[in-house]
Amino acid sequence: MDKQFFTSNRKQLFKLLPDNSLAIFSATVSDSGSLPVDFEQNANFFYLTGLKIPNAQILLYKNGKTNLSILFIERNIPKMEVWIGKKISQEDAKKISGIEHAFFIDEFPVVLHTYALSSEVCFYDHVANKIEANLTDSLFQLKEIVTHYPALKILHPETFMTILRSQKKGDEIENIKKAIAITKDAIHNLITNTKPGMMEYELEAHFRYECIRNNAKQMAFFPIIASGENATILHYEKNVGKVGSKDLILADVGAKWNEYCADISRTFPANGKFTKRQKEVYNAVLEINKTIINKVKPGLTLYKLQEETIKMMKKALKKLNLIKKDEEFKKYYMHSVSHHLGLHAHDLVDRAKKLEPGNVITVEPGIYIPEEKIGVRIEDDILVTKEGHETLSKDIPKEISDIEKIMKK
Repeated sequence: MDKQFFTSNRKQLFKLLPDNSLAIFSATVSDSGSLPVDFEQNANFFYLTGLKIPNAQILLYKNGKTNLSILFIERNIPKMEVWIGKKISQEDAKKISGIEHAFFIDEFPVVLHTYALSSEVCFYDHVANKIEANLTDSLFQLKEIVTHYPALKILHPETFMTILRSQKKGDEIENIKKAIAITKDAIHNLITNTKPGMMEYELEAHFRYECIRNNAKQMAFFPIIASGENATILHYEKNVGKVGSKDLILADVGAKWNEYCADISRTFPANGKFTKRQKEVYNAVLEINKTIINKVKPGLTLYKLQEETIKMMKKALKKLNLIKKDEEFKKYYMHSVSHHLGLHAHDLVDRAKKLEPGNVITVEPGIYIPEEKIGVRIEDDILVTKEGHETLSKDIPKEISDIEKIMKK
């Protein structure tokens, strides 16, 4: 992604910030002296800088006509190069981010002091923590800011970042499409290697292998590979069950590409053939999935999509002889049909806001029947366009005939 993308993001944020204000965003904290870890960048920091480095910060300062962006990165430690390589240089950080002013992270307190004294409010990006837990690095720093600058009003920038990040630009959409394309191949690898008697973690391995083979080492979230009754647990993450010969397998998975996520759910039979009852449940979910997708367009809200889903779900559950009264539907369908997708699988969202072109959302109805050991969820990723919508995951098979054909081969 070109530095102009990140420069534009900062310009848009400055337009939202009030006068005489600061905004502080931090990269993910990582201990460079420890064993290698799977580094995952803070989404807001990446959105504003394009940098995939740990232990860095960006300070934005707005005062009158002054819109100033200042970057802080780690100093290089020559003695550590043999262990972890060189740290990014100030010049390279400037080239990637488009930020002209770069300091080292140990200089942050001095630079902050200069601008905090002439500011009235500070928008500090942090994640809330339980009161009995130890303070995270960002919360500890925030505590220090509050202590040293008591006149500075502290607010969270989430409202601003939700406005900016919910409307995807061209490069973002291309990254999501790439993540979906890799996910498609990985789902195909998972399905075609499925056999009764396998363990769920073996299927997870087939999914991960194809992602890593395509240079998508990071997952959008921990893969859910749930067979039989496990598929009725919405966020099942153990992946340790044994696949029965008559089980349905629910795979809720997504690769990441350049920090952007895919989020796809597909359900298929372990032995390659749906039973009559499995077909009934699956087709009920598929009909809702298709109908709700066709309703997606600018002007609707996620609340409205959920309302339409529940109407259809009540009828479907009655037809499947699972409920008699409308209010019983939550026993078999208990989650929302949609969420925004982007730098997070569950991206920042204002659920009451009307959909706009550039929004990317999921559509994921499901029916979960523990007593029958059947869980079905079908999830697609949808781009809202001026004319209506585009199903970004349309090439990932979901028709029963297509799934059985793939498994037969």
